[in-house]
Amino acid sequence: MLKTSLKHCFLGFLSVLIITKVQAQKVLSIKDAEQIALANYNSIKAKANQLNATKALLTETRTEQLPDVNLSAQQVYGTVNGQNGPLYGYRGFSVASSGPALPDQNWKAAFGSLYLANVSWDLFSFGRAREKVKVQRWAVSRDSADLVQEQFQHEIRVASTYLNLLAAQELSKAQQDNLRRSLDLQKVIVARVKSGLNPGVDSAQANAEVSNARIALTNTQQTVAEQSALLAQYMGITPQEFVLDSAFVTKAPANADPQAQVGIENHPLLKLYQSRIGVSDELARYYGTFSYPTFSFFSTFQGRGSGFKYDYATNPADYNASYGSGVQPTRYNYLVGVGLIWNITNPFRVRYQVRSQKFTSAQFKNEYDLVNQQLQNQQALAETRIANALKNYHEVPQEVKAASDAYLQKTTLYKNGLATIVDLTQALYVLNRAEIDNYIAHNNVWQAVLYKAAATGDFGIFINNF
Repeated sequence: MLKTSLKHCFLGFLSVLIITKVQAQKVLSIKDAEQIALANYNSIKAKANQLNATKALLTETRTEQLPDVNLSAQQVYGTVNGQNGPLYGYRGFSVASSGPALPDQNWKAAFGSLYLANVSWDLFSFGRAREKVKVQRWAVSRDSADLVQEQFQHEIRVASTYLNLLAAQELSKAQQDNLRRSLDLQKVIVARVKSGLNPGVDSAQANAEVSNARIALTNTQQTVAEQSALLAQYMGITPQEFVLDSAFVTKAPANADPQAQVGIENHPLLKLYQSRIGVSDELARYYGTFSYPTFSFFSTFQGRGSGFKYDYATNPADYNASYGSGVQPTRYNYLVGVGLIWNITNPFRVRYQVRSQKFTSAQFKNEYDLVNQQLQNQQALAETRIANALKNYHEVPQEVKAASDAYLQKTTLYKNGLATIVDLTQALYVLNRAEIDNYIAHNNVWQAVLYKAAATGDFGIFINNF
């Protein structure tokens, strides 16, 4: 009596735990899965950071049109021995000492200083700076399109995995039902064999069917685990069990033949390929500007101080080695001018660079045309897939009903000795196949609509079709 009470208490406690766990598991809708995936998936984050980097580079490119303004100050201590004759400053490693050419070396030294303000500005270069900015704008457009298409592709991946996981879960339920029926039949068959109503081989056949049902269930559970892990990966979260929305296996889409609200030319993938062409075309125009000269404006204002006096050439003793006498500027100069720089051999080199870039544009155009053709073919195939999926969706209820009736009939006949074990196992197999077809038929309608969404570039025809 005590054992029975303890058993009832344990079962009651276990039921409470199971109910609590079921209630705690929130149904993951496909829209929630999409939002989590778009926020967490690192590939999308990488594309977003790439776009931000390109935008920052565009801002930097605009600032390149500003003039260069340099400020410089130096204070040095050294000698000023001069010498008549040529010299070559290797890589800038030489001193610019200015002083009289004396008959002998001397080591008299004093302080000197130079203060400089310089402005340099390429004021006209036949649109080179403007074209460079346009190139960077196209680069921003390209990376923006790349981010949009990555988000779109990921939405399709998440939706497809969601449907695959839901289908695997439903197939697992079908195999659980099949295992339950096999176990029930096994009990009946073993009892009839023991009572001598059926031959012993029937029990062996029943045992084989149970083992087969267990193997099928294990295989579907493995598929559930794989699809669940894949969905968690796409959502950027740790692997876990998901409770999904059963609407995809209980009803068909509200609009079985939805029409896209965007033209094929606005497909995210085609927009990316179009932006690649734009970048390449603009690069060709930018390279072309290097064939022309550059007009530059420059100005300089400087002040210079020295401890060596103005008559040092005739009076070598007239210098002051103190720091203050050298760092105070005593002479000032300014310079303003306009210059032209043109490498006259550039047009010969740039010509082939531009030609190469135009061939690259043609390559991108060929790839655009190829993707465009593939998407158009996929749109035509999507219509066929939806039509065929709907035919199966409307046909499968008849298959399930007929299989259920046949199984019930064969079970009844077998229990009364009017059917063989082969007839019964065949009916069991047909019922299991019909249940699987039922789940697949429902899922395939949604998969077909999703395929059309991927082909048209309009994810809304799937996600808003409830």
